Amino acid sequence: MYCNHVGRWRAGKWQTGTWQTDKWIVLIGCTLALPAFAVDDQHFSAVIERAQQLAETAYHAPEETLPEILRELDYDTYRQIRFNPEQAYWQEQSPFSLQLFHSGFLFQTPVALNVIVNDTVTDNDTVTPLPFSAGDYTYEGDAAALKAHDLSASDHAGFRLHYPINNEDYADEFAVFLGASYFRLVGRDQAYGLSTRGLAIDTASPNGEEFPAFREFWLYQPDASAEQIELLALMDSPSLSGAYRFIIQPGENTQVEVEAELFAREDIAKLGVAPLTSMFTYGEASRERPDDFRPQVHDSDGLLMHTGSGEWIWRPLSNPSHVRTSTFIDTAPQGFGLMQRERDFNRYLDMEAQYHRRPSQWVVPLEEWGAGRVELVEIPTPDETHDNIVAYWVADDTLDAGESRHLHYLTHTLNTQPEAHQLGRALRTRQGTAAVPGQADASSQQQRQFIVDFQGGILNNIAADQPVELEISNRHGEVLLPHVTALPNHGWRASFRLPASDQPSDVRLRLTLNGEPVSETWNYVWYPDA
Repeated sequence: MYCNHVGRWRAGKWQTGTWQTDKWIVLIGCTLALPAFAVDDQHFSAVIERAQQLAETAYHAPEETLPEILRELDYDTYRQIRFNPEQAYWQEQSPFSLQLFHSGFLFQTPVALNVIVNDTVTDNDTVTPLPFSAGDYTYEGDAAALKAHDLSASDHAGFRLHYPINNEDYADEFAVFLGASYFRLVGRDQAYGLSTRGLAIDTASPNGEEFPAFREFWLYQPDASAEQIELLALMDSPSLSGAYRFIIQPGENTQVEVEAELFAREDIAKLGVAPLTSMFTYGEASRERPDDFRPQVHDSDGLLMHTGSGEWIWRPLSNPSHVRTSTFIDTAPQGFGLMQRERDFNRYLDMEAQYHRRPSQWVVPLEEWGAGRVELVEIPTPDETHDNIVAYWVADDTLDAGESRHLHYLTHTLNTQPEAHQLGRALRTRQGTAAVPGQADASSQQQRQFIVDFQGGILNNIAADQPVELEISNRHGEVLLPHVTALPNHGWRASFRLPASDQPSDVRLRLTLNGEPVSETWNYVWYPDA
């Protein structure tokens, strides 16, 4: 979803944001509409009150109640514990169903789960804890030995939600809440890739990152006609506590409306809002590649931003030699996300990982975020087993002890680009030596050559003989031989060289026609020591 403006008229003035009643929802300028739904504020208000009370007291880490035999599980044994699909909750009453995750291995702090059921006769809700039951699981292989132990103190590590998004005969898994404040989403014909988080605190900071965690959930039991599901969550961490509400609608692009109230215990130097975590090991622009048959290995290949001024910016991702943090200053951003633009199987050749099916994810503020920055953190990784990419929004207005903050945004998966993005898109970034073959002493020997290919959007309607121009700059140096060329597939190629230097080059470029941009802005930082 993308909205130019969201709001309604109330109390004599226009209010920005999203409001729901049992009758209507007002959305203006949106290309993907949110459904109208009734919101019960009673339970959310209660979670907000609990979060506020928590923040007014000293932080206490959760008690270590997990049996030792579960704390010592290794990866292979933990994978042999599986939830029995026949035990899925709600499957007889709703198209939605709920399955659970067993505690153990990395997941050593159980979370409490509750179910909210509405009595349609009395219109009253009942809130019932969802107890742990070993009977919900099958214990196979080495995990079978666990059945001889008392696991009643295990409780739940998390949960996953199912709904028929690919066909009506099978309830597909579309959302997982597991570990700290992480959750993952997929839509139709998508495979799990990047992760979403409730918050990121002090990511890539010298003193280390703090990982807030959801400690308790309340899930509204969906009825037989439900097309979306609502859940509440209580977050806690040393620096803050918070109350979250998630409205999740599965489908072609699974979307989640997130609303939260945060209460700070301590001053927070860097509060990362709507964080996205992904993996990039190597891609088309990588200078060094492992000895691997696969052309590319990544969950996401770029960061896309839609600024408050309307500019679309594309930053290709990298696997750096050192931790690198990039900041993109903005005011009232219209959206950002980590994208997987390469959707062709031939670009990956991986039948197991299915990288061509990994979704992109887009974040849209539903209330103006003011001044701040999108921050991109790239961390070195030796292989694809580590998430090494994080992107989030940081407001200039810091959150200090005793203060609170309201968050309201939408995040959703997608296979293509946000519908509002109608400019040409950078589909290919390549770089290599500018040396002339057979001339070892050529003056270009130490230069670096780049090509950036744009395609799609309004470029499809621009003929090859039109006077398309290249607008290019290098913040820390010069650019050599900038040039733009029409390609035979209605695309356009921007090419340039960078002179030999021991300093990074921060290059921005875009295509223009008659002074107007016809492509997004491509931004890339070249590190000579990469």
